[in-house]
Formats: sequence, C-alpha cells, structure tokens
Amino acid sequence: MKSFYDFNRSSPQEREEQYKHFPEMALFHIALREELGDEEYQAFYQAEQEAQKRFINPMSYQKAATWATA
Repeated sequence: MKSFYDFNRSSPQEREEQYKHFPEMALFHIALREELGDEEYQAFYQAEQEAQKRFINPMSYQKAATWATA
C-alpha cells in the first residue's frame, strides 16, 4: 500500500484516493496548508516526503521468526 506521500498530488483522482485512505492525515495537511504560507508548506511536505523515503523498517532485517531474548 502507498504511503500518504507516495500519491501524485497533481492528479485529482490520486488526491481523492489519498484522502480516502488517510483521512486524518489529509485533514492535518489541509489545516497546515491554511496556517503556513505556500512556500513553508511546500518545504514541510518535501521534507516529510524525503523522511518517508529514508525510513527503514528494522524488523525486516531479522532472519529468525522469534524475538531474541537477553
């Protein structure tokens, strides 16, 4: 499944799908866009998009099916 930041915001269909799958996040971004200037909001959105790309799930590197205990 796509993350909130993977959708193409230029496409009305994808933007609608984004809002359908992530309603709370969409409302947050609508409110944030109203509070910040356009330049500030774009910078924030780009930073969040980059941070989402760099996220690494540490659980995906575990080979064993059980938790290691100390």
